[in-house]
Amino acid sequence: MKLGFVSMPLSGHLNPMTALGRWVQSRGHEAVFLGVPDIEPFVRAAGLRFVPLGEKEFPAGSVDKLWSRVARRQGLDVVRYTCRELNPNLIRVGLEYLPATLQRTGVDAVVIDTISFFHELAPMSMGMPYVHIWNVLHLDFSGLTPVGFFTWPHDTTREGLERNAEALQEAGALFAPMIAAARPYAEKMGLEIDFSDPGSTASKLAVITQTPREFDFPGAPWPPQFHYAGPFHDHAGREPVSFPWEKLTGAPLIYASLGTLVNGLNHVYSAILRAVEKLPGTQVVLSVGKNLAVDELGPIPSNVIVVRSAPQIELLKRATLCITHAGLNTALESLGQGVPMVAIPIGYDQPGVAARIAHHGVGEFVELEEVSPEGLRGLIQKVMENPSYAEKARFFEEVIARTRGLDVAADVIERALVAGRPTLPVREASQKALGPTRRPAGASRATGAASTSRGVRMSKGAASGLPRKP
Repeated sequence: MKLGFVSMPLSGHLNPMTALGRWVQSRGHEAVFLGVPDIEPFVRAAGLRFVPLGEKEFPAGSVDKLWSRVARRQGLDVVRYTCRELNPNLIRVGLEYLPATLQRTGVDAVVIDTISFFHELAPMSMGMPYVHIWNVLHLDFSGLTPVGFFTWPHDTTREGLERNAEALQEAGALFAPMIAAARPYAEKMGLEIDFSDPGSTASKLAVITQTPREFDFPGAPWPPQFHYAGPFHDHAGREPVSFPWEKLTGAPLIYASLGTLVNGLNHVYSAILRAVEKLPGTQVVLSVGKNLAVDELGPIPSNVIVVRSAPQIELLKRATLCITHAGLNTALESLGQGVPMVAIPIGYDQPGVAARIAHHGVGEFVELEEVSPEGLRGLIQKVMENPSYAEKARFFEEVIARTRGLDVAADVIERALVAGRPTLPVREASQKALGPTRRPAGASRATGAASTSRGVRMSKGAASGLPRKP
């Protein structure tokens, strides 16, 4: 079977998606990535085929330039800006070029990054089956657990559920600009979409999250085709990153990174530097990305190595602690090595990941507006000195190793796309033989028909995007 992969053109999405593509291809299928030119280096590094689209609208280098505008934003502001200023054009360009590209490439089905909002309308209009992948933290819009834009703890009391519902009123409106970008294509193609319910375009066959079941909050009402898997990490298939390994002293290592997007807040890096300079006997690797000037951070302590980018998984294998923005990939890579965390969530799904870090006892987090060198140092010492954090992180290391998220995801994809019917959850990866390499019989527009597999149900406010209270 030839599978087309569609991903957000960002490293936090491309790293897990290309790992999944490699894994599916290792089973005898063909994985083809379709996207704007900036994803090509990621795809080529993974040894996969790349087919470009939207070269005129998104020439090489444009993604870094456009997304650099979110580097100094935070909280719902960064989500709002992305949904209003960045995602709509990706949607329009994707829907303009994706149908012809799918047809020309000859793919049998499509594997779509859920955050590539409404790109599923293209295979829907062609009667082509597709599945959805949550590379970031899946969002529960039912109101039974806190939506992941907030660091709230899991609270099933009346007050907690009311707070969740009120937050959904605010979060739901964020979809309106993206709906406006997608609606003309749906109308042109005669697709009957209830845009008050984003779940109406979610895959009816399978929705897969790389978040392990054990790391989530309990109680979200996911539909049968929703599957927990585990991290999509194969420890290969990425562009090599140079690092001065000779500078490591063998002291307890703290790895610190605020990711690749909302990573331009100088005061957070300065707080990290001032916090760790008074931790004798430790060594710190601080990865700062491309969005700030290192000389603006003040003096660099002698126990700190500052780099623009780092071989993250390799460093986590040696680390005692990870200071993180609570991006899902970094959190899961840290847990995959049994490393506890201190989190500083900044935006997007990071607050929800941070809440789960605290909920499961694998670390602590501090709100962005409360970050200080003294407070951060206290959390670092707390997590490093209390063995329970490391013990619980090692539990997740065992869970991740046992569950084998790439096998789970590949199994679900094969069952869904070969059988052409919704998949039921499984707890362990099977080792069955490959299915036939053909499109499922009877595949039609109904393949992508209404479901709540994004965990979203919006009210009839349509353009307002206000979700129904639980």
